[in-house]
Amino acid sequence: MPEPLGARGPAHRLAAQLREYALLMRLDRPIGILLLLWPTLWALWIAGAGRPDPHVFLVFVAGVVLMRSGGCVMNDFADREIDPHVERTRERPLARGAVAPLEALLLASALGAIAFALVLTLNRLTVLLALAGAVLTIAYPFLKRFTHLPQIWLGASFGWSVPMAFAAQTGTVPPQAWLMFIAVVLWAVVYDTMYAMVDRDDDLRLGVRSTAILFGDADRAMIGAMQVLLLAGLWLIGRQAGLGGWYLAGLATAAGLALWQQYLIRGRHPEDCFRAFLNNNYYGMAIFIGILLHYTFTPP
Repeated sequence: MPEPLGARGPAHRLAAQLREYALLMRLDRPIGILLLLWPTLWALWIAGAGRPDPHVFLVFVAGVVLMRSGGCVMNDFADREIDPHVERTRERPLARGAVAPLEALLLASALGAIAFALVLTLNRLTVLLALAGAVLTIAYPFLKRFTHLPQIWLGASFGWSVPMAFAAQTGTVPPQAWLMFIAVVLWAVVYDTMYAMVDRDDDLRLGVRSTAILFGDADRAMIGAMQVLLLAGLWLIGRQAGLGGWYLAGLATAAGLALWQQYLIRGRHPEDCFRAFLNNNYYGMAIFIGILLHYTFTPP
């Protein structure tokens, strides 16, 4: 059947290019949005004692989507010479030339500008913290060339939403917020090390650094140790916030998921390591459900 007249016209080309931008932003793979969203929700609910301000909530949820999308664009811009040589990433828009580097920079700038405009509707402390968070997000993609610990920087980038959420909700950043920030950093190193285990062979060949390479044969033991520390930190956060049985049930579920992740990575097969990485979505969800149920069903 012949192609309809005008099917390859300006509207079609625009739609095709917008699709490439969506792929560049990883909107087809929302796992990164979810991994950033869960600790943001933890912080908003605890800072707001179960009743976060609706405006703050909407700004942070939109900010999560915008900043994660912008971070993906910057990551692919930084890796545009590496991604074509890695099996998992060679079909990304920048890697195959579907999006020009200048387009990527403009897109990342636009996403960051929209996110910052939203933050400007919040208090001054949150705005100042957002500026620091922008530095963390922009710098992260370039660190894998200089350090084996880019996962820690990623954790700081993802965890920065925690002090911002407390600042936006309460006007201060209490010690509890920094404890949660440390927990999120630990969690990010856990799941991003699993993610890096998928690409370990390619990264070794290309000279890209990661905790998966740094830990070597001790990778599972190091991940396990951090999982234990993370659970201890989350338990302490719950104790400080006065969270009861519902939260402990969520924490127990998270512990079970951590054991499942250890089982998945036991053979270090890339497909199973990726499954373990994806499973962290349920880990973050379990913690949030525990928090939500506590504030829903526990009398004030």
